[in-house]
Amino acid sequence: MDERRTTERVLTLLGLLQQRRAWSGPELADRLGVTARTVRRDVERLRTLGYPVHAALGVGGGYRLGRGQDLPPLLLDDEEAIATAVSLLAGAAAGSGDAALRALTKLDQVLPTRLRHEVRTLSGSVEFFGAGRTPVDPEVLITLAGACRDEVEAGFDYPSGGTPRPRRVEPHRLVASDRRWYLLAYDLDRDDWRTFRVDRMTAVAARTWRFRPRPAPDAAQYVQEGVTSRVYAHRARFLVHAPADTVRAQVPSSAAVVSERGEDRCEVVSGAASLDRVLMHVLLLGHEFELLDPPELQARCLALAEKLRSVAVSAAAPPRPGDERAEA
Repeated sequence: MDERRTTERVLTLLGLLQQRRAWSGPELADRLGVTARTVRRDVERLRTLGYPVHAALGVGGGYRLGRGQDLPPLLLDDEEAIATAVSLLAGAAAGSGDAALRALTKLDQVLPTRLRHEVRTLSGSVEFFGAGRTPVDPEVLITLAGACRDEVEAGFDYPSGGTPRPRRVEPHRLVASDRRWYLLAYDLDRDDWRTFRVDRMTAVAARTWRFRPRPAPDAAQYVQEGVTSRVYAHRARFLVHAPADTVRAQVPSSAAVVSERGEDRCEVVSGAASLDRVLMHVLLLGHEFELLDPPELQARCLALAEKLRSVAVSAAAPPRPGDERAEA
């Protein structure tokens, strides 16, 4: 019982130190209902746990919580926990970054039940406008992220041929592009790795069946290659005479994979419904480029060049007699 009271008192002391910049010894002793000597002992306990508590003597001195090299556990009261969770929920849904989702998953694991309803209610009042990722249900992101972390199977309905069908997967990673959230998972019914758009999922649930992780492809690269080329009828490769960073700034990550090939060149891999379309996209980048693959790109390039040449010739030709309109 004494050990429990000590633990509760030390946690209360940590909460006080996180509330304001500095406390005097007598102030802390009064708040905790203990002696100044007990405060000093509790401060040493916090230091042992990795919290850098600094002490200064004299006028203006006291105890304050400093910055350490490692990030120790953070103590939040109910209002702070709710505000943090709502911010992370909104950030994850709007696409502010993967770090928001990871932090949200950790917080959701320890959030008291009494606070969860209030968090969900408040998060429903937050909306966004402007460009960004396709909106998804934050609850779905939490469920899938938790399943990835806990290595348990997940189930959901997913459109196939226009009809939602149940899928059973071993989830590996959630991947965010500049437009959407994707799940890379091993599809148990198709016995292969698959990429799923999170905004198309319904009836998402984590199961209790644990699985042993399989050797997996690089999640970000696999998903990017899938959404930029594998889903299209035609896939093309180009060597562009410009730095990779320059081209990445011109091309959305959901439209092409850009790989560095030296300081002033890069390889661009993209897909489209037709080779003419992907050729025009690369042409409009404004850089010199070479055709790498497929071989039929050369024929399509010549055909497009001929079309453009004929248009340019006809536009430059002098008008024929009778084409001019009489002036009023």
